[in-house]
This record gives sequence, structure tokens and C-alpha cells, in this order.
Amino acid sequence: MAVKVLSFFQDGCMACGEQEPILQEVKADLGIGIEEINAAKEPQYIKEYSLRVTPTTLVLVDGDVQERMEGLVHREDLEAAIKKHLRE
Repeated sequence: MAVKVLSFFQDGCMACGEQEPILQEVKADLGIGIEEINAAKEPQYIKEYSLRVTPTTLVLVDGDVQERMEGLVHREDLEAAIKKHLRE
């Protein structure tokens, strides 16, 4: 079972700027990769994942979206969402 985390942002988004250090902390704490994608520069993802706002963070398991978090996500909530799928 492959767990993948995608975090979508765009330049000039204040909440995205606040999300970035949280992502770095979670990466370090859990030892996982989080792929950060600029949705404005890679618009194919907007349709593929039905993105409505940035930041949006997705937890995928075997390619299927299991968790969708729109807006700023606090570290504890993000870690809990990811850990839930790492244990399965």
C-alpha cells in the first residue's frame, strides 16, 4: 500500500506561505515525502483533483484520494490524517 501526500499551492497565497513550514515539520517528523505542486503552473491537477482553493493537501493511498484538506491545515491534524493511512 503506497501512501502519497500532495500539497497544492500558488504564488501570492498567504495561507500557502503559512502551510509550507508546517509541511516541512511533518516531513521531518514522519520521515515521508510531501510533493508540493504549484497549481497555477500545473493546471492539469486542478481538474484531476477538483481543486477549488489553495492550499489543498491530499493524502492518496494507491492513487486514490483518502483525505482532502482545503485551506490551512494545522500540524497535528495533518499528521493524524497521514498516520491513519500509514498504519493500515
